[in-house]
Amino acid sequence: MTNYNKKVVLGMSGGVDSSMSLILLKKRGYEPIGITLKLPVWKNQKNLLRENICCTKESINMAQSICQKFDVPYFILNKQKEFKKTVVNYFKKEIKNSRTPNPCVICNRYFKVKYLIDWAKKHKIFYIATGHYAKIKYNPKTKKYELFRAKDKKKDQSYNLSFLTQNQLKRLIFPLGNLSKKEVYKLAEKEGFSIFYQKPQSQDFCFVSNKSLNEFIKSYLKPKPGLIIDKSGEILGKHNGLNFYTLGQRKGLNLANGPFYVLDFNLKKNVLIVTKNKRDLYKKEIIISSTHFISNKKPKKSIKTKVKTRSQQKLIRATLIPFKNKYKIIFKKSVFAPTPGQFAVFYQNNKCLGGGIIR
Repeated sequence: MTNYNKKVVLGMSGGVDSSMSLILLKKRGYEPIGITLKLPVWKNQKNLLRENICCTKESINMAQSICQKFDVPYFILNKQKEFKKTVVNYFKKEIKNSRTPNPCVICNRYFKVKYLIDWAKKHKIFYIATGHYAKIKYNPKTKKYELFRAKDKKKDQSYNLSFLTQNQLKRLIFPLGNLSKKEVYKLAEKEGFSIFYQKPQSQDFCFVSNKSLNEFIKSYLKPKPGLIIDKSGEILGKHNGLNFYTLGQRKGLNLANGPFYVLDFNLKKNVLIVTKNKRDLYKKEIIISSTHFISNKKPKKSIKTKVKTRSQQKLIRATLIPFKNKYKIIFKKSVFAPTPGQFAVFYQNNKCLGGGIIR
């Protein structure tokens, strides 16, 4: 291995995953260079997040000190404008169209991996690495790079990486793919970083707190209240604006004699349709569009697969069928509330084939 091939640009958030990735890369003979992408946060008093959770002052200090300890060069790239343009604008557009966005899938392909590769190319470095839980393998038969689920199935992040391209995968290294989260924490403790045990893992969209999401939506969309009805058309109450709700939602409806679930939206009449029967939300088939296949080969015939319609969902047996320039997915068992705007991601034998947007 030449010196050129030993250099690797590592995306660092200052959390346990990217920090232990640095240590593992060093142990494997690589020469990592730490990079933190400085991201924006919604500047508003109503936002419970004061800093972007991916790059707080505390996490940047942590990333910097770990790089110093291991004699690794460290840089902070200010990408606030680019993040707003790529990820926040996508998020706003989906909400405006009454769809439920998934910013992580978009961020990984069009922002995070893209800008790490751009920096690496500029400095004549081939490899980049991140602290994601997933595996990449090269298939010599097909001459393609393949994405697989991580050893730790609970922490596996292949769902959020399902839109990565061949050109991105060939440069990527995931040092944590064969480790469980428990093993990563053990490594941290062994290396003298037990501080990570005290750091909570956030589930928020990194730009705005989940609890502040409705206020964020109000900041760029004028709320348009309307009626809430049941399946028979009976008026049950009023909603604050369709953009504040998602399919299957139970909380925040403020209806008597519940629980009720959001069943559908009548966008033309600005009406929210709800049901008391959770079974109404189960679907046997869905249509997906903007479908991406990691291999670049689109199946022309039906294929047996396993599918997730949410990142934390268990894999469900299904058939993927080409259908009028889109794809239809027929599930073996009905799935609860597959939500427009979210991603359906498909697998065969733990290999992620790609994904598409639920319509």
